[in-house]
Amino acid sequence: MKTFDIIALGELNVDLILNRIDGAPEVGKEKFCQDMILTLGSSTAIFAANAAALGSKVAFCGMIGDDSFGDLVESSLQKKGVDTRYLIRQSKYATGATICLSYNEDRANVTYQGAMDFFCARDINKGVFTAGKHLHISSIFMQTGIRNDIIAILKEAKANGMTTSLDTQWDPSEKWDLDYRELLPLIDVFLPNEKELCCLTGSKTVEEAVEKIRPYMNNAVIKWGNKGSLLLKKDGSERMLKPYLNTHVVDAIGAGDSFNSGFLSRFVQGDSLEDCQQYGNMTGAVNTTAAGGTGAFTSREDVEKKGHELGWK
Repeated sequence: MKTFDIIALGELNVDLILNRIDGAPEVGKEKFCQDMILTLGSSTAIFAANAAALGSKVAFCGMIGDDSFGDLVESSLQKKGVDTRYLIRQSKYATGATICLSYNEDRANVTYQGAMDFFCARDINKGVFTAGKHLHISSIFMQTGIRNDIIAILKEAKANGMTTSLDTQWDPSEKWDLDYRELLPLIDVFLPNEKELCCLTGSKTVEEAVEKIRPYMNNAVIKWGNKGSLLLKKDGSERMLKPYLNTHVVDAIGAGDSFNSGFLSRFVQGDSLEDCQQYGNMTGAVNTTAAGGTGAFTSREDVEKKGHELGWK
């Protein structure tokens, strides 16, 4: 018997989010913002917290510092219902932090990686691979150790009967030095956005990128912002699904991670990929109704109520 529906493996940091900023930052000058939030950050943590709020049994495996930001990360995950038994506290490194400058539906981030960059396969408790039904990994370009060990980690997961998913997220170095041909056969659900997919495959259009990954992929969902999402199935079929639009966006931080949480919370229940996609579109939209990546996810009932208000049925 598996203890957890989902094991989230990856980066951990706090987010300092600045909203309602008086213009773009300029070197040598100072700007005001009207709102500030210090909260649980990182794509993987936002995903884990929101998947737990939607009813999945979730545990987190990652590395944080033995500091006050680490305390905030751990307590925040626990308050969201995420099991933290696989967290590693490391006194040699500080917990990572991201400064998020939020501008309506977009943002500019500056991140200090800290402990997350040193986390690698040898740190992972082997019980992770036997305790979970599904392994989700995100932001591998933010984590040198995990990126270097990604193939070995995925093979271990598959050997223990886990299904897998990956959201690469953006590569801050913009090198995109990841062999998708080797990686994708080990991924059950690939979850990039359209820009990330094009960069990863060296393509000018999404259509070109899709043709490049098709021979190697199982299933994929391309997140396409306010255009919705594109589902690509292993059998060659595809479906473009329009978004549920929130006309009063607070911020879009974590919207893609919230899509992942909705999609995968249904995926681990055995729902159809089409239903998973629709639920993901809804949870991604609900995310934008509150500040920060987890603010809108208080419970499954509340999320679905907000989803109905946005047109989800």
